Amino acid sequence: MTIGVVATLIVAPGKNADFEAVFAALAAQVKANEPGCLSYALTKSRTDPQTYKVLELYVDQDALTHHGGTDYFKAAGPKLGPCLGGAPTIEYLDGV
Repeated sequence: MTIGVVATLIVAPGKNADFEAVFAALAAQVKANEPGCLSYALTKSRTDPQTYKVLELYVDQDALTHHGGTDYFKAAGPKLGPCLGGAPTIEYLDGV
């Protein structure tokens, strides 16, 4: 069963470019190294330029678990943290 993840991130004012650059590097690593990740896309709200959502889709729980355990994912946290205006909100979804 596929697993979806929607991560909502609020970026601090003036940090959008930094956030997008760090995320682009992370997304490139995910796409190059995680065949179990079917989609890993950053989207930005049309109504609030500080609100981003990461839309993720994994083939199964093992692929999602693998993603969270990668060195590059762990390394991105300290780089993304200073760009954020608060803790991310993560929603997990089951494919139907």
